Amino acid sequence: MGRVSEGDSEGDFVRLTAWVHGRVQGVGFRWWTRARALESGLVGAATNLRDGRVEVTAEGARADCERLLGLLRSGDAPGAVTAVVERWSAARGGLTTFVER
Repeated sequence: MGRVSEGDSEGDFVRLTAWVHGRVQGVGFRWWTRARALESGLVGAATNLRDGRVEVTAEGARADCERLLGLLRSGDAPGAVTAVVERWSAARGGLTTFVER
C-alpha cells in the first residue's frame, strides 16, 4: 500500500518494515511469515502489536524482501490481510535468524 522510502538497487541489502492489517493474530500468520522469510534467507521478526496488526521486519537482498512483501499481500497468508504498509531503509545488521514475537 504505502511506500515510505526507497531502498537501493535490487542486489543491495535492505530492511523492510511492513505493518500488516486485518485478522492476522491467532491464525498462524507469524509462523507462516517466518517460514516464508527463512525460505528466502531473510533475517528479522514478525511481532504482534497491541492494536491487532503484525509488524514484519526483514533484512536481506532487496529482491528477497520484495518477494516476502508480495507474499504478505498475496492472499495466501493465514487470516485475512486487509492492508500492508511498508517502509524501506538500509539494513542495520546484527540479526541472525527470523523469529516470532
